[in-house]
Amino acid sequence: MSATWGYGADNGPSRWAENFPVAKEGSRQSPIEIKNAETKYDPSLKQLSPSYDPSNAKSLVNSGMSVQVDFDDSKEQSVLSGGPISGKYRLRQFHLHWGARDEHGSEHVVDGKSYSAELHLVHWNAEKYPSFEVAAKEPDGLAVVGIFLKVSDENPALQRIISSLESVKVKGSRIEFKDFNPSTLLPSSLSYWTYLGSLTTPPLYESVIWIVLKNPIPISKEQMAKFRTLQFTGPDNLMQDNFRPPQPLNNRVVQRNFQ
Repeated sequence: MSATWGYGADNGPSRWAENFPVAKEGSRQSPIEIKNAETKYDPSLKQLSPSYDPSNAKSLVNSGMSVQVDFDDSKEQSVLSGGPISGKYRLRQFHLHWGARDEHGSEHVVDGKSYSAELHLVHWNAEKYPSFEVAAKEPDGLAVVGIFLKVSDENPALQRIISSLESVKVKGSRIEFKDFNPSTLLPSSLSYWTYLGSLTTPPLYESVIWIVLKNPIPISKEQMAKFRTLQFTGPDNLMQDNFRPPQPLNNRVVQRNFQ
C-alpha cells in the first residue's frame, strides 16, 4: 500500500482520500491549525513526564517519506506518562517533517504561523494493547509529541543525526544508531496543547492523542538544509515538503495546560 501515496503532485495529500477514504470522511484528522484564543485551558492537565533510556536507540532509517530513529520498544524503558494520557506509553520512533523553504515546513500551524520543521515522538499504549500495530488502530493507542523547529541557532542535540544523514540518503537505507537520548531534543518548557487526532500519513488511523509543545527548538539554516539533501526515491526526487496541510477541526476541543 505504501507505494500508493507520497508527497508529489500525483500522489500527495490532496489525493490520499482515493486510497484512504478516512482522509476525507474522518472526524479527527491531523494535523490542524491551533488557534490559541479558541483553545481551552484545563488546570487538571498534568505535566508531561518523558523518561527515555538512550540505550534503546537502534537505527537511523530513510523510510522514503522521512528520516526516523527507531527504538527498542520490547521493554518499558523509554516511556511517556503524564500530560493528557493515562498510564505509560512506550517510545517507538521519532521522525521529522520539513519544507523546501525555512519558513514553511511544519504540519501543525499555530495562529497562522508555520515553522521550519516538526519533529514527532511516537509512543504506543503498551499497557492496554499487545503491539504497536494493534495500538495504531485504537482510539487511545498512540500518543505523539510534536515539537516545532525554528531556524535560528545551531542545535547541538540534532547534530549527531544530521552528521549521519549522508549514510541514509537513499530510500530504504538504515544504519545503526545507538545511545541517543531524545530528551535532548525537548525544549526547556513542556507547555503543550492537546487534542484527539490521527496519524498524519496513510493509513491515517484516528488513534493519536496529540501533544503539541508550545515552545520550538532551534535549528540552524545549514542544519535545516542537510535534511533537504535526502531522497524520496532518487537523486531527482529530493525529500522536501513532506508534510500534510491542516485538516478540518470538526468541533474538536483543543486544550492547553498553560494560561
